[in-house]
Amino acid sequence: MAMVVTVHDSAGELVAGRYLLLEVVLREEGRTCWLGQDSALCRPVVLTWTRVAAPDLVREESAAGTAGAEAGQSLRGETGQRGQTGERVADRILRAARLLGAACPGRMAAVLDVIEEPGSVWTVMERPPGAPLTGLLSGGPVGHVRAARIGLGVLDVLAAAHAEGVSHGELGPGQVWTDEFGTVTVTGFGRTGSDDAPRLTAPAYASPEQARGEGGAAAADLWALGAMMYEMTEGRPAVRDRGRLDATLRAVDRLPIRAPLRAGPLAPAVQGLLRWDPLERIPEAVVREALTRILRQDLEESEAPEAPTPFFGLDGDGPDHGPDRGRDARRAGRARGGRLVGRPVLLGGALVATVAVLAALAVMGALPGGDTTGTSASPSAPSRSTGALPPGPVPTAPVAPSGRAPSASPSPSGSPSGSLPAGFTTYRAPQGFSVALPRGWRPVDTQSSGDLSYRVTLGASGDPRTLAVTYSTQLGPDPVAVWSDLEPALRAGTAGYRRVGAIRAVSYRGMKGADMEWYSGSGDERLRTFGRGFLVGGHRGFSLRWTTPAADRGTAADRRALDAVLTSFRPPVS
Repeated sequence: MAMVVTVHDSAGELVAGRYLLLEVVLREEGRTCWLGQDSALCRPVVLTWTRVAAPDLVREESAAGTAGAEAGQSLRGETGQRGQTGERVADRILRAARLLGAACPGRMAAVLDVIEEPGSVWTVMERPPGAPLTGLLSGGPVGHVRAARIGLGVLDVLAAAHAEGVSHGELGPGQVWTDEFGTVTVTGFGRTGSDDAPRLTAPAYASPEQARGEGGAAAADLWALGAMMYEMTEGRPAVRDRGRLDATLRAVDRLPIRAPLRAGPLAPAVQGLLRWDPLERIPEAVVREALTRILRQDLEESEAPEAPTPFFGLDGDGPDHGPDRGRDARRAGRARGGRLVGRPVLLGGALVATVAVLAALAVMGALPGGDTTGTSASPSAPSRSTGALPPGPVPTAPVAPSGRAPSASPSPSGSPSGSLPAGFTTYRAPQGFSVALPRGWRPVDTQSSGDLSYRVTLGASGDPRTLAVTYSTQLGPDPVAVWSDLEPALRAGTAGYRRVGAIRAVSYRGMKGADMEWYSGSGDERLRTFGRGFLVGGHRGFSLRWTTPAADRGTAADRRALDAVLTSFRPPVS
């Protein structure tokens, strides 16, 4: 039988006797989102209270053992415990989280717990990077390029979900988290029972068919995407919230939407998504092409061959022209501009120094592993667009070697990437690259800059190793010289820095590259980093930086892992 559960609506209250409510970050029709604390494990979480349809929670109790069940019982995503009342909504949320977590690694916040109450459900998840998109929308228009980049990140998740037969049904800016570096995380899958379930939250982003009570599947999600991009560029919603669910839904169905005036080249895609008839909405592939074209054009316009200085900071400060600039900020553990830097960013050195190195290596971005023709991915693998623009076509002809004599790399050249070592799985990043990683690894830090350069640091809780993948758009023509120019900044900003051997020119699958290794830290926290950078042309490239405890470097397990990384890495498909 069901019991009445007290509504939690005040900071300091506990949900399910475990999760402490700290601060409201989003309050909208049918949904409230809190920052919270898991008091049992002392970790930050996000708790979302959501109104759900009555059929999801009203079920007849069977004669075998359900008479004593209570609504509000916690269904642990971590332990597999299951409640007896209202299983359907919790099962859906947990199943969607598992399914899409595998299909969209790093783009779905992990669901930790589901707690049901009469007419509502609490979802407890890891805290995504950044904040809900509602905060960005409240600041006015953001410009069509940034809107396209965020929209493409959302589209990636929707495409992966729709391919698995999962639609969102309640999508709105409250379910999209983004940060200043372009990271996009989508939450809220699994709360609707079926494609024809009524829309109960964020009604201003409901599709017309949802507003009419006809439900909505993938086409409704695409409408919501169009409505969010409309608001990002126009600075006002496509449909204004009327304050009541029924009134807002009537407005969605009956009122025309004004043509976008500030969307620029994004306008056709937005208008194509906001077609009243779901059969007339443009498909995902067309939307992806339009968004990618906008980002590629922005990249081409931003590339300045006359100033190929590598970017030294992912915080938008622009190029740094000397190793001393920003040294005090690095020593204080901050990027220039004052933003605090977490430990994953600082592994192996201070932010500016490591980013500089990564940017340099990144610009050297060639293809690791596989054949020597420069093809970047298996033709049978589905192409997944990225939250950031792919770096452009990869040369199919070998690049002439640099003037310096190449030498052998300290890491094995590896075997073809057709098979992965036991315990490894292929990670496909929202930025478009893919790489083999130890099972359980995920992004722990993502940074990007306005010129579409980015860095993704990958790892796992409890594992001291990390892999940093960086793409850069502004580098010089000689990878060895790039490393040499960057080393003073690395030395100045990295505690315990000591280079291992010489900087080595390498020919990496026909591309010009350079390897460099160094120590950082001291004592039990002594680390050793292997960096490989490679050029792809046009001042663009990638770097792979493998950091591991110094005592483990060169062991069989370390060589096996590094070999898997180097032989499996694939850049975005152009």
